[in-house]
Amino acid sequence: MSTCTDTDRAHLARAIELAGRGAGAVRPNPRVGAVVAREGEVLGEGWHERFGAAHAEVNAIEACGLADLDGATLYVSLEPCCHEGHTPPCTDAILQAGVRRVVVASDDPSEKASGRGLGILRDEGVEVVVADGELAAMARLLNQPFRKHARVGRPWVLFKSAMTLDGKVATRTGDSKWISGEDSRALAHRWRASADAVIVGIGTALADDPQLTARPQGAPTELARQPRRVVFDTLARLPPSSQLVAAAGEVPLTVVVSRAAAHADTDALEAAGAQVLVATGENEPARVRSALDQLGAMGIAGAVLEGGPRLAGAFLDAGEIDELRLFLAPLLLGGSARDPLEGKGVEHISEALRALTLECERIGDDLLISARLREW
Repeated sequence: MSTCTDTDRAHLARAIELAGRGAGAVRPNPRVGAVVAREGEVLGEGWHERFGAAHAEVNAIEACGLADLDGATLYVSLEPCCHEGHTPPCTDAILQAGVRRVVVASDDPSEKASGRGLGILRDEGVEVVVADGELAAMARLLNQPFRKHARVGRPWVLFKSAMTLDGKVATRTGDSKWISGEDSRALAHRWRASADAVIVGIGTALADDPQLTARPQGAPTELARQPRRVVFDTLARLPPSSQLVAAAGEVPLTVVVSRAAAHADTDALEAAGAQVLVATGENEPARVRSALDQLGAMGIAGAVLEGGPRLAGAFLDAGEIDELRLFLAPLLLGGSARDPLEGKGVEHISEALRALTLECERIGDDLLISARLREW
């Protein structure tokens, strides 16, 4: 079985770097980059630039400007597709170009792919090498929402919160504006713009009357890619006069209710332009999974969960927080206030969920702590 050489790893690392350029533009497709090289010389590079446009492999092959790529190797961050979608299969383009060796950084777990493209290439006599180790992990991390959605049908969830040095998300009166600084809030808006949905609980919606739109610096709100706003609202208490409902005609709004919600209230929300989903289950974690199943069926692959603490705790208890990003502000509140995560939790330290990775970064006056809890 062929393995990656040092040259292979260098070109593959470049393909992964190129894939990152598709961030925010290719969803619901994965981010993919590709490099074509022969005898150590790079002939062409490319990446998937936007949804519906040519894939990375095709762009890299076309960038070569050569009719025959015999003896060349194609390096790609994700296994090539073999199905007809908005574009023809990449496996066809590879075979037509005469590429006889393909090095892949990560698998595609979706039902349409899942090794089929690699099998087609092997059947046609193409040497296929699949990387492992650090490069494979880097490639998988590029597309966590895509991978989770493909595997289990539910969105990948990023929980974002801001807290003080003494671990509080609000004062004893409930005031929470603003714990984090302007730089942190600007970064959070970029996260919103890169997600398919932003999720809050009814407590947050009633207390703050938020817009939940993405307003990244330097880009007008109307030009930014807007996520679907999702409110978990067991009894359908969200007022039709709220900013969320008022903008439902321009930015999609989904309200997740339980069977206990009054029909008159859900009818009023639907009449105002909101979508209403009924989450089933005997407890909050079960209803969280039910709602995420329905959101996933709508094509939502990645979501930012912004609280409040009760809803965040229910997501944690349901095992549906995949990554955690906490802004730690240089503030002390004292007194008694809410934790960022409530819910049932665990009884013993030995039962605690341990982060797979932990990173710290200075953002303005705040400290951003990022923890990856699961890898897909």
